[in-house]
Amino acid sequence: MPQIVGKQSIQFEQAPYVLGSASIVGKKEGEGPLGKLFDVVGEDDKFGEDTWEEAESTLQKEAVMLAMGKAGLKKEDIRYIFGGDLLGQNIATTFGLLELNIPLFGLYGACSTAGESLSLAAMAVAAGYGENVLAVTSSHFASAEKQFRFPLEYANQRPLSATWTVTGSGAFVLGTRRGKVRVTGITTGKVVDYGIKDSMNMGAAMAPAACDTIYQHLQDFQRQQGDYDKIVTGDLGTVGQEILIRLLEEKGVDISKVHMDCGIEIFDSEEQNTNAGGSGCGCSAVTLSALLLPKLEKGTYKRILFVPTGALLSTVSFNEGQSIPGIAHAVVLEYAA
Repeated sequence: MPQIVGKQSIQFEQAPYVLGSASIVGKKEGEGPLGKLFDVVGEDDKFGEDTWEEAESTLQKEAVMLAMGKAGLKKEDIRYIFGGDLLGQNIATTFGLLELNIPLFGLYGACSTAGESLSLAAMAVAAGYGENVLAVTSSHFASAEKQFRFPLEYANQRPLSATWTVTGSGAFVLGTRRGKVRVTGITTGKVVDYGIKDSMNMGAAMAPAACDTIYQHLQDFQRQQGDYDKIVTGDLGTVGQEILIRLLEEKGVDISKVHMDCGIEIFDSEEQNTNAGGSGCGCSAVTLSALLLPKLEKGTYKRILFVPTGALLSTVSFNEGQSIPGIAHAVVLEYAA
């Protein structure tokens, strides 16, 4: 049974295992530093579809099918799917997974959705509500730009603090069957608002939430930053990374030697003109699947803290002058010797 620890965390006595994962990305992501690690790199960012939104749905469906195949499972073996994306009413998820006919929990945690979906999937498996449960998230540069910022045809100039929404989908099968990596604990984040109103500076908006969750996680589990090979945030980018490290230093925690950010890892900022780095639901999900899980499976990493971060804005809230709250969900992933 799960064990409640501290104020916001759960430690799983019967830790679920990661049985399979998949990463599918767009052309730009395939040209980045992690390009050779992804399972599939699309030659056309519409993935054969007519619209950007349909392309994102295709990303999710293909990622789910590939992850199930790696786990040696069929769709009939999956009890639940926890899935989400950045689009209004989660249409990338609902349209993409419609034909699978698997019970679905649609989630919205902005770019933190990979952490949210993994947390809930782990809770479901650990509590005995499903032998095999799937978590999936996605984002698409063009669909996100159209919804949250400007049409691509507008060709607006991007400030240096801006991040580039990753085109990609990551899917993960969690189950009770023994595997090489397990989810041993989670820390659910709170909504944190430092009053940031600049939608082109997501790193600054999300860093306080990442700080809050990481600090509370260490308190709840009575651990130090050195107990992790890596503490990995989702998509703070270079701007948010600097803020996070400084905020935690003010609390007496120095993560500078173990911190990694998926948004920094996925692109070569100078060569690919991505400014502060990558972002989007797909950013942390595909980086976890392609880069981090293989290192855990080999035992190169023994334990990591995976902390995707999300900016909780909408076009309505932003246009009404509201600030941008953030949230971050932490997942402990360990090598299963």
